Amino acid sequence: MSDIRFDGKVALITGAGGGLGKTYALALAARGCKIVVNDLGGKSDGTGASVSMADAVVKEIESAGGMAVANHDSVATPEGGKAMVQAAIDNFGRIDIVINNAGILRDKTFAKLEPADLGIVLDVHLKGAFYVTQPAFIKMKEQNYGRIIFTASSAGVLGNFGQTNYGAAKMGLVGLSNVLALEGAKNNIKCNVIAPIARTRLTEQLLGPAAATLDPECVTPLVTYLVSEQCDLTHNIFSVGGGRFARMFVGLTPGWFAGKGGKPAPEQIRDHIGEIRDPASYIIPDSIADEMRAMMEMFKG
Repeated sequence: MSDIRFDGKVALITGAGGGLGKTYALALAARGCKIVVNDLGGKSDGTGASVSMADAVVKEIESAGGMAVANHDSVATPEGGKAMVQAAIDNFGRIDIVINNAGILRDKTFAKLEPADLGIVLDVHLKGAFYVTQPAFIKMKEQNYGRIIFTASSAGVLGNFGQTNYGAAKMGLVGLSNVLALEGAKNNIKCNVIAPIARTRLTEQLLGPAAATLDPECVTPLVTYLVSEQCDLTHNIFSVGGGRFARMFVGLTPGWFAGKGGKPAPEQIRDHIGEIRDPASYIIPDSIADEMRAMMEMFKG
């Protein structure tokens, strides 16, 4: 099979001034993609701003013979999201790929979490992905082509101590991607989620000694494939880090059926909880419709 190339394609990558985003920008540019390098240039907690990070990545791409432009808007406003998509259109005439990578941390235990720390994390991660992706999604529908990546986290899918705001925002991205995968299907728009484990300026202190083995470039091959024309996958979640690649998913067990029209007592739930939780013969539903079909089969039985 031929090499994965991106000639004629245009990618917008948020938070691309360093870490994972920078590796994506350099990798895609090396394969012929034109890049909008977005980075506000703020600190890991979301404060401050600087143009230097995005500009430096653009210079690196151009020095290697690629094409790129910098964008310094914040993902956390509708205006910022529209502006960076418009930068792709104005400079390169189209937008084919969006990689939602921008993020911040405001870690605190739930009892100590301030509303402001919840708000800003939701603004950057969840609302930011919405603000960036919506105008791009509209263009992709017109083109009948698009590839979208949302950067979630196992802190959302599985949970992690001290990250209630971050985990809630990241799991919200899974829901956003799942819906867009369905809505974009007829227009050849593929939406997938990654839950990366990698050494970045946000995670280096959290990872401890493991940081040395978790190079951000280990995540890049998966993302490069997922945003390529050769990828037909959509509606997936992938755990990735340190050279390991694995699918994560929500499964639905067969469960226990109380009988058509049944109105079981709480004691019956207690007595059947093992059957309700038993993962044997689970399915991986692609939508609410699959869940409903499983329920209807029980009614027939």
